[in-house]
Amino acid sequence: MRNDLLAALVMVLPIAVSAEPSLERGEYLVRGPAACGNCHTPQGPNGPDMANELGGFMVEKSEAFEAWAVNITPGSRVAEWTDAELARAIREGIRPNGSVIGPPMPIGLYRGLSDDDLMSIVMFLRTVPASDNTTPFSTYNIPLPPAYGPPIESVAAIPAAVTVEYGEYLAGPVAHCVECHSTPGPMGPMLDTHLGAGGFPFHGPWGTSVSANLTSHEDGLAGYTDDEIKMMITQGKRPDGSPMMPPMGYGYYASMTETDLDAVVLYLRQLPPLPDPE
Repeated sequence: MRNDLLAALVMVLPIAVSAEPSLERGEYLVRGPAACGNCHTPQGPNGPDMANELGGFMVEKSEAFEAWAVNITPGSRVAEWTDAELARAIREGIRPNGSVIGPPMPIGLYRGLSDDDLMSIVMFLRTVPASDNTTPFSTYNIPLPPAYGPPIESVAAIPAAVTVEYGEYLAGPVAHCVECHSTPGPMGPMLDTHLGAGGFPFHGPWGTSVSANLTSHEDGLAGYTDDEIKMMITQGKRPDGSPMMPPMGYGYYASMTETDLDAVVLYLRQLPPLPDPE
C-alpha cells in the first residue's frame, strides 16, 4: 500500500477517532451490498469476467453520455492515487486533478457513506488482483456540476442492526437501491417525490427491464412476504419461480447477512405507498 490509509484520511478527511475500518468489512461491502463489480467488472457472454474483477466496463450508452466504469484495481491509474484521493473520488466524485465523475456513479448517495465503511472499501480495493484492462474516458453531452455538494468532513457510522435507520443506509449510500428504483425525471431519479416508485428503464443485451416499485403500495411490495422479498433480492426469482431480469446484482446481494437483509426489508416496508408511474 502506498501510504497508511488511516493517517492519510485523518489528514484530508477528518474522522471520528472511533472509526474502525477493516479489510473484512471492505470485502463484504465491495463484493456484497455495494456490488461494485456490477458496474466495474467486465461482462462476458457467460457473466462477469472475474479474471478482470473490477477492471472496468462500459455501463451505459445513450444520447446523454457514454459512461465507462473504470478499472479500480491496483493495475490502473487509481494505484497512483493516495488513499485519501481515492476515498474522495468515491464519496464526493472528485478526482485528484479536480475533475468531476459523472453519472451513473451515484455520488449523491455515496456522500452518505460512513468514514469507516469508506476506509474499509479503499483498504480492500488496494488488495484485489491487479487488472491491466483499459477503458476509455467517459464522454458526456450534458453539463456536469462543478461538485455534488460541499466538501465532506465526516460521516458517522450507523450501528448494524435491524432498524429503519440502518436499512435506509444500506438501501441508500451503500447499495443505492433507491436510485435505480425511483422514477426518473429530467434531473435524474426523483427521490423527493417518487422515492422507490420504480419505472427506471435499463437497456442491455437482455432487452429492456424496468425497475420495480418498492413502496408499500399494492403496485409494489404490499402483496409479498418478507422472505419473498429477500428471495427476489438475493436470488433474482419471483415467488412463482420466474426469473427476474438484469442488471440488478443478485449474485452480490446473495452474500448479504441476514441482519442486513432484514434491515433493508424493514426500511422498504415503511416507504410511503406510491403507485407505479404512468
